[in-house]
Amino acid sequence: MEYVKKDLGSYNLHLIKTNQFKTITVRIAFRSPVVKEEITLRNVLCDMFLQSSSKYPSKRELTIEAQELYAADIQTNNSRFGNYNNLDIYLSVLHDKYTEEGNFKKALKFLNEIVFHPDVYAKKFSSEKLEIVKSTMRSILSSLKEDGASYSLLRLFEVMDKDRVSSYRMVGYLEDLDKVTPESLYQYYQKVICSDIVDVFVIGDIDFKEITKMIREVVPIKTVKRKRIPYLLADIKPRARKMVVKEKIDTAQSKLAIGCRCYGLSSYERNYALTLYNVILGGSGDSKLFKEVREKNSLCYVINSVPNKLDHLVLIRAGIDKENYSRALELIEKELQDMRKGIFSDEDIKIAKEYFCTALDEVLDSPNRILDNYYMMELLGTDDLEEKRRKIMEVSKTDIIKVAKKIKMDTVFLLEGDSHEEN
Repeated sequence: MEYVKKDLGSYNLHLIKTNQFKTITVRIAFRSPVVKEEITLRNVLCDMFLQSSSKYPSKRELTIEAQELYAADIQTNNSRFGNYNNLDIYLSVLHDKYTEEGNFKKALKFLNEIVFHPDVYAKKFSSEKLEIVKSTMRSILSSLKEDGASYSLLRLFEVMDKDRVSSYRMVGYLEDLDKVTPESLYQYYQKVICSDIVDVFVIGDIDFKEITKMIREVVPIKTVKRKRIPYLLADIKPRARKMVVKEKIDTAQSKLAIGCRCYGLSSYERNYALTLYNVILGGSGDSKLFKEVREKNSLCYVINSVPNKLDHLVLIRAGIDKENYSRALELIEKELQDMRKGIFSDEDIKIAKEYFCTALDEVLDSPNRILDNYYMMELLGTDDLEEKRRKIMEVSKTDIIKVAKKIKMDTVFLLEGDSHEEN
């Protein structure tokens, strides 16, 4: 695998040459600081890209053209990355050697039509298409509580830090959705194109010189932008005493979401020791939380933990019966304390390192995962895969304990079910 980064002035072009895949994948990544009032607009815009374009004024015509390009796949995604809001557009298309000469170039022009020539007339997006998107989004936003696991995590963030970027609902807000008009959406689209920081990634069996020329032609962004704020949120101390918030819901199973603050971690600790800490605590089927809370004591249906490194958090989630809440929380706190005391074995560390290395191997099986890895290298200066593998193997038990002592339970949110269901 060969990697080249080119500064094209208004955006960076990242080229990864590999013959491992039959496809060529392109990712145009727009990012800007998160603005709460713009989250819903950005989500609407993300979905509007796949509704129509100036040349293909219906979703049906977009689909037909994609099929003509040997089933080219175009996807969009909007997400938060620390202090930034990322809007990504992906194109995946078979290499010309498996289709016909010039097919990839046609696919790039198709991508250009969707992103840079939207279905706009008189500086307004199509009202008809906008209503389709808004209707779908309205349905999603009106039914957030139906997914208890996601809703409990969303509420945890809100009660934990109500004024912090992490508390914003990245799915959007109903009150803001009602304000989106064809005119306001077009104005926001112009802002994204002119103001967002942009990176373009291409991975496949490619010629660097030829691809650079093609990308210059289909990504006509001219404005030079620079990073404005850090990606990592501010590192803040945990509460002296944990905060507990409960909310009732009409369902059998209760959802427990716990936010643990990681305070004062170094870059090495955050990227490596914290990773192993989490795998041992609750990040795998061999974890302490899974064995103790679920298997040994049968207090939950499911339990796991995940590090949210840019927010300086470890998140613990469990599905429980409400009668088991106090005992489950007690055991979770005990496991956190045991990690601080070093009550885990060398075998636990060995298994966690194997788990991490397997995950690294799996990155190489997917073009999008490879692109994600290079994106993290670009934004955060993280290490490449081989360096990650080397450094993770150097993490000691002392390193993990040191990290464990910097992690404290801060906020507990219980989405409490009203009825009981047998485990």
